[in-house]
This record gives sequence, structure tokens and C-alpha cells, in this order.
Amino acid sequence: MTGDANGEMLRKIEPNQQNSASYSELFFDLVFVFAVTQISHTLLEHFTLLGALQVTLLFLAVWWVWVFTTWVTNWLDPEKTPVRLLLFAMMLGGLVLSTSIPAAFDGRGLWFAIAYVAMQVGKTVFLFISTPPSRSGARMNAIRIAAWLSTSAVFWISGGLAEGQSRLALWAIALAIEYISLAVGFWIPGYGASSVEDWKIEGSHIAERCALFIIIALGESILVTGATFAKLTWTTENVLAFTSAFVGSLAMWWIYFHRGADAGLQRLSRSSQPGRLARLAYTYLHMPIVAGIIVTAVADELVIKNPTGQSDPKTVLSAIGGPLLFLFGTILFKQSFRGYLQLSHGAGIFALAALAWFAGGLSPLMLSILTTAILIAVAAWESISLRSGPPE
Repeated sequence: MTGDANGEMLRKIEPNQQNSASYSELFFDLVFVFAVTQISHTLLEHFTLLGALQVTLLFLAVWWVWVFTTWVTNWLDPEKTPVRLLLFAMMLGGLVLSTSIPAAFDGRGLWFAIAYVAMQVGKTVFLFISTPPSRSGARMNAIRIAAWLSTSAVFWISGGLAEGQSRLALWAIALAIEYISLAVGFWIPGYGASSVEDWKIEGSHIAERCALFIIIALGESILVTGATFAKLTWTTENVLAFTSAFVGSLAMWWIYFHRGADAGLQRLSRSSQPGRLARLAYTYLHMPIVAGIIVTAVADELVIKNPTGQSDPKTVLSAIGGPLLFLFGTILFKQSFRGYLQLSHGAGIFALAALAWFAGGLSPLMLSILTTAILIAVAAWESISLRSGPPE
């Protein structure tokens, strides 16, 4: 590690080294448990086409601010006091961001935008200040990122000041700028894009942090299931719905963690270009996985409250769409390091699509049981098919 005083805040990355998430990072994640809960409740209360678009945008913003923080704490050492203080300040911003989610398209839009911009731009400036001049590539990378985030900030703040559809459009532009920026290596005029060497990371840290966010999403799903069930008069139907929701969460955990999470971590740790793989597999492809878990939590709450009768469009869309998004994300995530599409996951996606054709004629309870059964079948199929093979 460099002897420069600023350099003391950079993480030391060495071959075959694996760094676990720090306690300060885990503490920081608590804010995002709340954020995920806010997103699922907001979707439940605004389950319309416009509401779904708005909640999707809010989810993409929450994911992006969290995953970008993960990249920053991969470059910086979160055990150093200034970096810890940065994370604590980010927690405050995250609380403002999270509490603004339900009214982000009403009276608290500007608060949401200010919190988001402060978190994104603030930590990038901190990264630049913390990077010594001797690390010119990394320092230039911070400048590139700051340039893109400052551009998107104009649209975030403008959207916060606007109203109605104008806010949605401006924030969509802001998000598009940020998501495209990473894909093009934060290219800026006169300096070009960053190189692969500029994206030197500690792969096991990125993999572990993203796996922990999956735990956050699954944990939120279980909390929603338990809280909803606790408020009801227990009947045979909602007891079965509660059990189906819980088993469905277990199946999702099994599909992601049993043979996928460790294999992805090992592949990322051994990759000659870990930054490139982390950008695809963990930054982009984890989005549908997390979104699928959140949408499934919405379905679980709907089914537990009303397990009988015919399934309405809201229940069908969430009960089918949640597992579908989850399997779509996991099949692409595993393909990114295995090199092939997992047949079990493809079969599960096909089965869910087939179920959607007659889902409206089923009771919410039966629909939940069938989607859970499909997830169990996918988990069992993959486990059996990979039992004698290597984990990756």
C-alpha cells in the first residue's frame, strides 16, 4: 500500500486474497432493508401501469445507489475511520431517500432527488480525494464518474422540482445516463473511457456484498409474510398461504445460494478481468433477481390476505411475474460464469409462462402453491443435475 496519507484509505488488493464485508457495511445495509420494504409497500398501494413504472424507477435508483456504494467500498477500506464516517453519512441520506419513496411522485420528490444526488456525487468526490496522485488511473476514473453523475444530477433535481409526468420523464433520463455510463466505461470527451486496469477490484467482496443484498430482499419478504399473517384470524386457507409463501422464499434462497453464489464468487475471484465480470453479473444481472423477490413479496401479502375466490389481475401479475423475474435474473447470472443456460431454470420460466394462461381461473392460494412448486422443482432439478459435477 502506498505510503501517501490519502492512500491509507484505499483497500489493499492482492492475488488470492478474499475480503469479507465489514461491520460498518453491514450496518449501512440496514437502511436498505427499510428501502426494500418501502418499495414493496408502494407497489402494493399503486399497482397500476403508471404506479408500476414509478416503482420500477424508484427500485432502479435504490439499487444503483447501493451497488455503487459497494463498488466504492471495494476500492476504499471501510475499516478506516473516514470511510466509516462516509458510510454513516450515507446512512442518513439513505434514510431520507427511503422515507421519501412512498411520496416520491407527490410531495417529497425533491427530498428524494436531493438525497440521491448527495449520496452519489458525495461519495464520488470522497473517492477522488482519497485516491493519491500516484494512482492516476483510479483518480481519473473518479473524475469520469463524477462528470457523469453531475450530469444526471441536473435531471434528478429538475425532476424533483417538476410535477406529474415531467418528473417521471426527467428521472428516467437521469437513470438512463447513469446506467449507460457504466456500460461505456464512463467515457468523457478528451479523455475517453476507463480501461480494464482501472477497474481492479477484490472480486470476493463484490460477490459477497451482492449476495447479502439478496438476503436483505428475502428477509424483507419473510418479514412482510410474518407481519401480514400475524394480523389475521388464522384459517386453514391463510395458514396454507403463509406456508406456501415461506417455502417459496426458501426455494428462492436455494436456487441462488446452493450452487450459484459460491460458484460465482470463485469465478470472479479467479477472473483476469474481475471488473468486467462484476459489472455484468453483479451490477446489472442482480437487478431482476432482487426485483423478482420484491414482486413475489407483494404477491405473498395479497394471497395471505385473500386466499380464496378467483385471482384478480394484480395477484396473477405479481404471483407469476415475481418468480419469472427471479428465474430470468438467475439464469443469466449463472450463464455469465458457467457459460451455458441452466436447463432447470429455463424449464421453470416456461412452466410459469404456461401457468399464466389459466392463472386467472385459479384461487390465489392454488396459484401460490403452484408457483412455489415450480420453484421447488427448479431448485431440486439443479441440485441433482450438478451433484456429481463441479460447483461452477
